[in-house]
Order: sequence, then C-alpha cells, then structure tokens
Amino acid sequence: MTALAQETTAQMLWRRFRSPVAWGETVDLFAILTVATLPWSTSLAAIFNAAFLVCMVPFLDIRAFLQSLRRPIAAAPIALVLLALVGTLWSDAAWGARLYALSPTVKLLVLPVLLYHFERSPRGHWVFIAFLVSCALLSVMSWLVAFYPDLTLKSDHLERGIFVKNYINQSQEFTLCAVALAYPIVSLLREKRYWLAGLLVALALSFFVNMAFVVVSRTALVTVPIMFGVFALLHLRGRSIAIISVTLLVGAALAWQASPYLRKTADTFASDYTRYVEKGEPTSLGLRLEFWRKSLGFFAEAPIKGHGTGSTRGLFEAVATPSGHYQASAEVIGNPHNQTLNVAVQWGIIGIVVLYAIWILHLLLFRGDGLACWVGLLVVVQNVFTSLFNSHLFDFHEGWMYVIGVGVAGGMVIRAQQRTAKVGEAGS
Repeated sequence: MTALAQETTAQMLWRRFRSPVAWGETVDLFAILTVATLPWSTSLAAIFNAAFLVCMVPFLDIRAFLQSLRRPIAAAPIALVLLALVGTLWSDAAWGARLYALSPTVKLLVLPVLLYHFERSPRGHWVFIAFLVSCALLSVMSWLVAFYPDLTLKSDHLERGIFVKNYINQSQEFTLCAVALAYPIVSLLREKRYWLAGLLVALALSFFVNMAFVVVSRTALVTVPIMFGVFALLHLRGRSIAIISVTLLVGAALAWQASPYLRKTADTFASDYTRYVEKGEPTSLGLRLEFWRKSLGFFAEAPIKGHGTGSTRGLFEAVATPSGHYQASAEVIGNPHNQTLNVAVQWGIIGIVVLYAIWILHLLLFRGDGLACWVGLLVVVQNVFTSLFNSHLFDFHEGWMYVIGVGVAGGMVIRAQQRTAKVGEAGS
C-alpha cells in the first residue's frame, strides 16, 4: 500500500513536471511573489524574478514568443537595451563604468516576457492584489516605525517611518496603490456595492494619511494631482469631477493644517531654491538644477548619438568646480536625476526618440476601459512624470514597478482584446 502511494505520488509529480499548465501556475506564483516582496526586499524580488524566468523555459513556445517580440510595445524596450549595448563602443569611460551603466537597462528585457506570459495567463489580477496587500502591510509597519524607531531595519535611523528602503520608493508605492484604487471604488459605487467600496476608500485613505503624517517625497506631492486628473478626465463626468475635486481640496486643506510635516516638506521647495541661487548650497532642489544645467551642456556637445554608455560621471568630473567649501557645482554624479537627460547625455537624440517611443506606445496600449487598462495607464503616467525629477525607468525599484506593471497589465489587455476578437468572429 505504501509503495503504491509512493508510486502514485511520484507519478503525480512527474505529470505535473510534464504539464504546461502546471508550469504556467508556477510561473504565476513566482510573479506574485516578486511583486509581493518588491516593497520589502531587493534581493528576494530579484530571486523570485529569476525563478519566474527560469520556469518559463521548459514549455516556452519559441515561435510564438519570437512573433510577440515583433510588436512595437515589446520591440521598443529591447531597442533601448540594444542602444545602450552599442553605446558602450563610443564611450570614453572605463569598461567597468560602461557595463555598470548598461545594467539598469537590462530589466527592460523582462517586459516582453511578461507581456507574452500574461497574454496567456488568467491570473494577472492576483499580481495586482499581491502588490496592494504588500503595500498595505508596509503602511502598517511604517506607522509602527514612526512611533517606535528601533523597529526599522535601516542602520542610520534617519528617515522617519521607513522600515526598509527609502521614503522615495515608499511614496511611489503608496501613491500608485491609492490612486489605482479610484477605478474599482467608482465601479463598485456604480454597482451600489457600498460596503466593499467603503473598504477600498478606507484603504486608499490610509495610504494618503501615512504620506501626510509620516513621510512623503516631494515628487509624490507633485504627481498625485496629475494622476487624479488623468482619472477624472477618463472616467468621470463634469458633476462628479466637481464634487470629487471639492472633496479632495477640502481633504488636502485639512491635511495641510493638521500635519506640520506636510507643510515642512512643501516649504523646502522655496528654501532649497533660494539657498542654491544665493549661496550655491547643495540643497536637494539646487543639486537637481545643477545636474540639469550641466547635462544640457553635455547633450549640446554630442546631440545625435551622445557621449556613450557610462560617460555621465566622467563628464561631471571634468566640469566639477573646486572650492574651499562644498558647493553644488562641485558635485560629481553618474545620474542627472532626469530620465530624458540621463538618456540624452549617453545616447543623444537617438536615445530620446527610443525612450519616448516606449512611453507613447505603452500609453496607447492602455486606451481602453477596465481595471488592467487603468493600472497600466497609471503606471506609465506615474513613471513619465516622476522621471522629470529622477531616472525612474533605470532605478531598480521604480524601474521594476514599471516593467512588472506594464508587462502584467499589458498582457491582460492583449488577452481581453483577443477574447473579444474571437467572440466577434464567432458572432459573424
């Protein structure tokens, strides 16, 4: 009996090993684990993502996958990686610097793989749910760290309410989740499912309250109104827009009066600019203005193909201004904190065209209605506008948010489009 049970178990495992469906479920599981760990651990997210890619290999339809790469939404990210690779040939930087600058672009190669897989998988929505739940738990942990700083895993204890990573990454996550919930909330209200809608409203408010009273990045303060504006234009009517706008303004005013931290964060915009202009101090805003000014000069020197992959730091070193005390003009950096300028310095107009082709093609992909279209559109819009102040497509955390968000949502949209086309053909 025991031998028979062992044999049956072995046979079952063998069948699952040979089953494309079982492998597909495993791939979905690792995708879910990747997004669930992304807010918490860089290493775990990388491990689960690697497992995701490995598990796709045994039953990958090579012909269908190669055909999917011919679509512009998949070809454009690949083109940017190839440009970065070719750009190493005309760079004057050391080869170590060239390869280091190439590595942030490699994650874009995963985007076509995600598009291909979730075009076939029915479990893309579980990826969204996993990310939302993970961020909600991180929000709870953020409050605990705000009151009990010793709970943080960061050694410096300098960032209030940060358990892991940093306040920029956390603000990006909370902003995306809070605004993304607007679509299901409105849909539930139209269906008169008030209890569930109320639960999601409370969850969205919890993210905003955390950002108002614990910690928030200035980039998030700028992009939240833009993201809500996009939602209002696409999914609301005039009266609803007016009511919600008044509600949001009242909520923002109350938060402004109740939160000294929020007022202090906003006030730093003016103070940082003044200190930089008058004294040349290396404030956060002042450094960005310095980086952008110098990067525009580098771009003007090689406007067509740029200075090559990994050249940015060497260019900043060449123009750094020595002084008796630390000034913004003396800062040397390999990232100008603007995605367009980061690309322009290294690969010129050619790189800018490819970068904007990626964003435009992905925006066009999410023109329809539905949760997947809304999430995908929001991910692209957030990346475009936050990339005015950072190189978020190349940063690890925000870059993976873009790759996974667009890849999963895009695959779901393509799957829905194919299903609709099949129904139309059957009806005709």
